Amino acid sequence: MSTPSLFQEFAVDLAERKNNHLYRSRRVLDSPQGARVTVAGRELLNFCSNDYLGLANHPSVVAAAQAGAARWGVGSGASHLVAGHFAVEQALEERLAAWAGKPAAITLSTGYMANLAVVTGLVGRGDAVFADKINHASLNDAMALSRAEVKRFAHSDVAALERLLAASTAKRKLIIVDAVFSMDGDIAPLAEMLALAETYDALLYIDDAHGFGVLGDGRGTLAELGLASPRIIYMATLGKAAGVAGAYIAAEQVVIDYLINTAKPYIYTTAAPPLIAAAMLASLDVIESDTARRETLHRHIAQFRAALANSCELLPSRTAIQPIILPDVETAVKVSQALFDAGFWVAAIRPPTVPTPRLRLVLNAAHTDKEVAALCNMLQLVLSY
Repeated sequence: MSTPSLFQEFAVDLAERKNNHLYRSRRVLDSPQGARVTVAGRELLNFCSNDYLGLANHPSVVAAAQAGAARWGVGSGASHLVAGHFAVEQALEERLAAWAGKPAAITLSTGYMANLAVVTGLVGRGDAVFADKINHASLNDAMALSRAEVKRFAHSDVAALERLLAASTAKRKLIIVDAVFSMDGDIAPLAEMLALAETYDALLYIDDAHGFGVLGDGRGTLAELGLASPRIIYMATLGKAAGVAGAYIAAEQVVIDYLINTAKPYIYTTAAPPLIAAAMLASLDVIESDTARRETLHRHIAQFRAALANSCELLPSRTAIQPIILPDVETAVKVSQALFDAGFWVAAIRPPTVPTPRLRLVLNAAHTDKEVAALCNMLQLVLSY
């Protein structure tokens, strides 16, 4: 049997990616997620995971997952709307709604699905979405699938957003933005965007994947900035700072009821295993009570930025995400590999994920001050090559 010509095209494309230092491959962990992990028999300091608070292998969260499996089983068996919505899931949704300061919430299996659910569930033909140009890829896909008119504005350019809103005659207007931008680490001007939503009768959808658990005493970016409004629809993922899996959407009751009835990614998928909800309830207990974790993380951020302030091009981030801009893709890959060889796992982020190549360093509450200092020393060494 002959090989399809399309396969040859795939092979050529992959070869070009390798030549341009854009080829991606996976490294296999031989240990649980954490500040220190084992890869191919080597222990590495992990500075690329989004496990910001070190909860992915926390004993109480693991124990809750085990107890949840014993109590509720492993599979959910059906979608939430058929027979897959368990009491433990309902309890989690009620607690997450209160955590976000909203009347109601629903959970989904991933943040990607949550973004698809909200955008495609709320807007369509004849409506308009207004989005920051460096929003997460899942938000871009959601906008395309919604069939709404897409209006994008330059990163955090509130004046440009206002011009687009003022010119729009769409029936429904939805402003879409990351709260903390995943590859830059900066925080969106949410107060100004909320004011525009009020002025132009729009809804504001906020993806707080990287603020939840870390900012605002763990309650997220809205709490950090002191913002609240019925116009805000809030989403946060539960597999990053929370250390578990999935995502949740919190909003007014009517919005949640509407999504339950219109959002295809929610309606037409099997619900997550109920043990996830049990683990997430335990994670919220830790996030709420163990304030030292956030204090340690913020100390690490300050330590890192002070040590490297004059050594490289740091982006202005006060979050756990600390990007270092590099001159080209080849340099990013080489520096990342040099760090890996020295025992530090740091991701090189390249186009098309970002327009400018960089290292994306992620600090973790489970790191020690000495480990952060060792990272800074090694960075200064490899960046001076």
